[in-house]
Amino acid sequence: MSVAETQSSQPLSNLRAFALHLWAFVLPLITLCFWLTGPHAFWASFLWLAPIVVLVYIDNHAPPDHRQPLPDIPSWPYRLQVYALFAIQIANYALCVRVASRLHVDTLEGVVQTVAMLVPTMVLTGTTAGYSGIVTAHELIHRRNPIEFTMGRILLVGVLYEHFATEHVRGHHPRVGTLEDPATARFGETFVQFFWRTLPAQFVSAWKLEKVRLGDPNLPWYSPRMLQHRVLQGVVAEITLLACIGHYAGFIAFMFYFFQARTAVYLLETVNYVEHWGLLRAGKKVASVDSWDTDNWFTLYTLIGLSRHADHHAQASRPYQKLRYFSESAKMPFGYYGTILTALFRNARYRELATAELQQKGLGPFRSEASARVPTHRHPLRAPAQELAS
Repeated sequence: MSVAETQSSQPLSNLRAFALHLWAFVLPLITLCFWLTGPHAFWASFLWLAPIVVLVYIDNHAPPDHRQPLPDIPSWPYRLQVYALFAIQIANYALCVRVASRLHVDTLEGVVQTVAMLVPTMVLTGTTAGYSGIVTAHELIHRRNPIEFTMGRILLVGVLYEHFATEHVRGHHPRVGTLEDPATARFGETFVQFFWRTLPAQFVSAWKLEKVRLGDPNLPWYSPRMLQHRVLQGVVAEITLLACIGHYAGFIAFMFYFFQARTAVYLLETVNYVEHWGLLRAGKKVASVDSWDTDNWFTLYTLIGLSRHADHHAQASRPYQKLRYFSESAKMPFGYYGTILTALFRNARYRELATAELQQKGLGPFRSEASARVPTHRHPLRAPAQELAS
């Protein structure tokens, strides 16, 4: 092991670990400043795209981090961090609508400014909604506290994707790494193929799961119990939100809000795509090799809970600051920033790199019966490999 690898595996003090997790505020606060100082002139609008370029550059050059969390790590500062990220994201949604309502297309100057503002809205605000808003929502919907779970649903309504709260927790997690899971990308599947397959399939799955929760898989739409159907509640909330924005803030605000939400969903499904691409689990229980990880330092501290996705699937209720690093899981070619961009804009290259990693690790279609039965290190939250193959 090199000196750099040794340093990156040394445990951090609780104070320093929390300080590093404050990196998660960078992107949402930049977006908040964008809206607090807007609307911007044509040339100034595009300058706000620079932070995205800088963040991608840092992520692509960040060292690995293999540190395991300390056993006595406190929960309260990280809970406050999640609450703060929730509040900033709600503020970004509100300011987006407020600033966009002041734009107009009555003059050529107004048209130019509106178009110029739309680009950073889709790139900067949409990325923040995906990388901070949905990531925070993901953390909250896994909490057992009903208030925190509702907070997660609110953030998902903000990107017009509330059914994710149902499908991800009760659909994706039990079925991950199987052909029954619409959010698991198949080996060789392009992102475009995955996106148009998973989008309707996840909604249909969530709708059915809610009917099962209400006690009748064939529950008719006119049943009074449908008032408790969470996916239906989410659809009604999303339509109401868009209608209110359109009515009170105008068409431009409606358009801006809709496009930032679509960008966020696009990023979310790209994350789903790269987190399980080509992996099919060997047994009934989920193992650490059934998800893609990244050991990227910058991803670890800016995107709460995403980089250590293998441990997240081992115990979904485990808070992000306590997630552990597993060396045996497949590793993304870059951090999340670089991997997502590669999957979106150089998909053939992404599939080439991912295939090479699966082949090198003996996972996915390259997983032999023998390797599926060879136990790796035992872990209190993982079943032995023999059980996984049974």
